[in-house]
Amino acid sequence: MLEYHVTAQRIDSHGSEARAKEARIALDTDMAGRADAFNPAEMLLASLAACILKGTERAIPLLEFDLRGIEIALHGIRQDSPPKMVQIDYEIVVDTEETDQRLALLHRNLRKYGTIYNTLAGAVELSGTIRRKG
Repeated sequence: MLEYHVTAQRIDSHGSEARAKEARIALDTDMAGRADAFNPAEMLLASLAACILKGTERAIPLLEFDLRGIEIALHGIRQDSPPKMVQIDYEIVVDTEETDQRLALLHRNLRKYGTIYNTLAGAVELSGTIRRKG
């Protein structure tokens, strides 16, 4: 089993910071919000995006997939009571000449082997599409 370690601390009433390895991320924990940091819901969506992107890096050599670039757009819906994410939708746009069948294969791999993807899929309505750029 793999293990991960993250620490976080309050900096002041406007924000906090999370740390892992040698990396630091500013967190929007200000009750008024901050434009220069991710709030917790945005961090969750960014984590899913990072999972998909890392999964792509893993899949490229295994599938011998020709990829020039990839972008992901995510949209989350949060309910107020009790507060929780109830739906996450995503669109993966791949810059490639690969066939539709190969795009579908990549998408299947991303869904099957993504740690964050599988964790969220068990907790929230998670759906998305993959398409070729252009």
